[in-house]
Amino acid sequence: MDISLCTISFRHHLTSIESIAGWASRNRFQGIELWGVHALNLATEAQYGAEWLNQYRLRASMLSDYLPLDGDETLALSRTRTLAQLATRWGAPQLRTFAGQRSSAATPAPLRRQWVRRLRRLCEELQEQDLLLLVETHPGTLADTANSTRQLLEEVDHPALRINFDVLHVWEAGDDPISVLAELQPWVAHFHLKNITRRDQLDVFAPGNVYAPAGTREGMVPLMQGAFGYSEFLPLIVNQRRVGASLEWFGNDVQPVLAQDLAQIRQLQSTGRSSLGQRDVGQRYAAQSSRQARSSRREPTPGVRI
Repeated sequence: MDISLCTISFRHHLTSIESIAGWASRNRFQGIELWGVHALNLATEAQYGAEWLNQYRLRASMLSDYLPLDGDETLALSRTRTLAQLATRWGAPQLRTFAGQRSSAATPAPLRRQWVRRLRRLCEELQEQDLLLLVETHPGTLADTANSTRQLLEEVDHPALRINFDVLHVWEAGDDPISVLAELQPWVAHFHLKNITRRDQLDVFAPGNVYAPAGTREGMVPLMQGAFGYSEFLPLIVNQRRVGASLEWFGNDVQPVLAQDLAQIRQLQSTGRSSLGQRDVGQRYAAQSSRQARSSRREPTPGVRI
């Protein structure tokens, strides 16, 4: 599995893309997940793109943005085309977005249908550019629970639609990430990895707090130190090659934490099992995936399999 850092981790730093790429390369990351606003702000700098990143032995794993599902469709398509052009320039195969700005339970049926139609239209646009649209599993959106995410995939029903599987947010919803992954694996195109000290601190990841320079970072901890058990989950995914992951760190001490998390993932990759000595749970995941494949009503084409 290729591991990326997120440029959003450096959102409040006075630093350059050269500095970020250089550090990522020296620490053996394989990719960079480029925040949409960063890509837009670099758009006039013609020297930056896939070829430039390749000098650092890096690739752009994804552009992450927030495509509008409300309002004028012409404006939404214009922004999507702009970001698609930037994704192509950087060599990123996919764009990440959120599925609206309300929880699935609080979204009236007519509004849900409107957002579904918009997502399908954005998928059509991106498919023309040979790009995928990834909807992130995230609270306060239509992908806030496993059931609603599954329903959304069925409603949009487009081969360019995939899932950015944010492991912690799946767990936050009360779902079992291993079981959900086994069910949705044909649609999973990327992972976001982060952790929290206690479940009652999950509000620290609310966008308004994350984006605020003075927002609290209390509870944000390295992957293996938090409430969610990555020691069981990570062995399921770290040695597959088709789907990458990003270390989505929003806290302080960005470089030391990212370096530590990456080192622990590399250890798992080298041993094929948890560094804590737990049994390999790959058979459990494989069995669930096999059962799901036999009973699946629909699979995306072309599939991005793990």
